[in-house]
Amino acid sequence: MTNNHDSGAVNGLPENFEELKRAANRSSSWRDRLNAVNELGNWDTEPTIKLLQNVLKNDQVFQVREAAYLKLKQLGEEVQMPAKNKGELFKGTNKILLRIKKSLPEGHTFEEFKEKLQKTRLDLYDTYEGDKDAEFDSWLHGIWETLGRR
Repeated sequence: MTNNHDSGAVNGLPENFEELKRAANRSSSWRDRLNAVNELGNWDTEPTIKLLQNVLKNDQVFQVREAAYLKLKQLGEEVQMPAKNKGELFKGTNKILLRIKKSLPEGHTFEEFKEKLQKTRLDLYDTYEGDKDAEFDSWLHGIWETLGRR
């Protein structure tokens, strides 16, 4: 996958490629993945392009996929803009959240629920936080209020 263009990117692998590769796949931190994507996009090599394509195709957080898309476009790759996620990012999200709510004492606060979610399911917390961005707290609060109501 060679391309002859001047994107300002450096040829050759970055010295910290293995570290960036791990960060790009770290499910517990969308921010680490985003930072890795932004750094990987500065390197015009087959391994970095393949890694960015993998992120574009498989990451659950739209912001991370969008950054991979922009970096790949900058490198001259023909890629499609990723679609924003619809629906649940994790199968059974409501069941998981209900279990966490039920594990807390009756009368617990939203902050206690949010903290327990972050401690017990950081992957889920982090993914939705990245996906929902500024609306994360209000989204989670709305779910917390309706969980377990019949």
